[in-house]
Order: sequence, then C-alpha cells, then structure tokens
Amino acid sequence: MLVTLNDILKEASNSNYAIAGFNVFGYEDAVMVAKAAQELDVPVILMTNRDAVSHMPIKILGSILTDIAKEAKIPICVHLDHGKSIDEVVSAIKSGFSSVMYDGSQLPLEENIKRTKEIADIAHHFGVSIEGEIGSVGYNDPSIKAKAMYTVPKEAKRFVEETGVDAVAIAIGTLHRMKAQEANIQYDRLEEIEKLVDVPLVIHGSTGVKDEDLIRMSKHRIAKVNIGTALRMAFGNTLRDEMNNKPEEFDRIKFFKRPMIEVKNKAKEKMIILGAKRK
Repeated sequence: MLVTLNDILKEASNSNYAIAGFNVFGYEDAVMVAKAAQELDVPVILMTNRDAVSHMPIKILGSILTDIAKEAKIPICVHLDHGKSIDEVVSAIKSGFSSVMYDGSQLPLEENIKRTKEIADIAHHFGVSIEGEIGSVGYNDPSIKAKAMYTVPKEAKRFVEETGVDAVAIAIGTLHRMKAQEANIQYDRLEEIEKLVDVPLVIHGSTGVKDEDLIRMSKHRIAKVNIGTALRMAFGNTLRDEMNNKPEEFDRIKFFKRPMIEVKNKAKEKMIILGAKRK
C-alpha cells in the first residue's frame, strides 16, 4: 500500500527499529526491495535521487514506483530524495510521489528555512509528507562539490519549528557514496539533537555506517536510514560478473536475474540490521 512518511516514521521514531529508505533506479531494483520488505513484513521507502531522475523522467519513475507500492501488502512510501527546487518537488508530487525531500542544506540557515517552509506548505497542501536537511551530509566522491557541515542542535530545533517539516536529515558523521563502512558517528551530537527536536530523524549516507552503529542508531530516535551505494554495488558487481562469465549472452533480462537477487539479499540484510526482526 502507498503511504506517506508520516504514516510510518512516528512509530519507528519511538521504537527500537528504523525504516530503510533505498535509492532505486527503476523496476529491477525497486521491485526486489519491495519483495524483500514483504518477506520481512516491514514498511520500506523507495527513493529516487537526482541521478535517477536525470536518467528516467520522473513521471515514468513515479508510475513504476507507485504501482509497486499500491500492489504491495506492506506499507511503501515513494519518496523524492534531495529535491533542489520547487519545480522538482512539484513534479514529484504531480507524478504520484507520497513524500518529498527539499535539500537546502548548502544554503545559509535563513534561506534554507525560508525555502523549506515554502515547499513544506505546498507538500502539505497536497497531503504529501516532507523531509528537510539541516547541517549538510557531504560526499565521499571528490568530483561532487558539496560542503559538509555537522548539524548544530540548536539550529536543528529552530529549523524544524519554523519550517514544519515532517522529518529532518541530520549530519553526524556520515558521507554519501562511501563504499567502505568507515563512518565515525558522533553520538553526543545525536543525543543533543534528540533532546531538542521532536520530529523523526533521518540519516543519509548509511552504506558507510558499520553494522553495529546501524543497530545502535536504530535504537535512538532515528526513524529513517537512507541506503543507496550498497544496492548499486550489489547490482553492478554482480552484473559485471555475469557479463564476464557469459561472453556469448546478449539478452539483458538474463543478465539482470542474478543482480536482482543480490539486490533483494542486500536490502533484506540492511532491514534486518535496522531492526526488522525487533519490530
């Protein structure tokens, strides 16, 4: 069933598990994430980032993902990740997304608050949930020029109160596109934020987080944990092996079978670590 972040995050925020948000790029990975969640009987979030939207029109992505969500027996939220403008967010809403993120994290605080509030008002008008970001989760990829800034707890409190977001992404030591689990989580900073902020917390760049830290964070008030690189590596590395091992094959559907299975396996692994069994 298609749901919003509000439908699933509040319970997770106050429990000892977190919900996985997986960046997906089309049918092949999205359907396997949904199957993994259904086998574990837990909610899941299907997300599209800017790379996905630049590859496939958001209208088509929206149709694919919302159809998968509506047919599933478990709650699935379809979420735009890192929207950078009103136009992007509105396009996602028109395309059926049940949730959006506006990322103003590279802007000065005042401007981030102003723009996020404007977009939150639009999203709420259409019954769509919205995530914002305060501080900024940087990138492990040096070709992406984005300033990393740890979240200041008092700024997080002000940001949430003045924007009206339903969930907030915070920067406490993770980086996007980390391949190895080497992130150093600042638990003192997390605990200060938890004292001041009353909406569900979100962690981006979680492929780079050690399993023991994912377990520990899921027992805090972190309700949504974003994972993308881990699935891309599972799919891409397996696809490369398939192509190398079958030089005479040319049918991409046949090449996709094993990578899809590996995506499902990786998604299940992450959901179990985040507390699927505890839920």
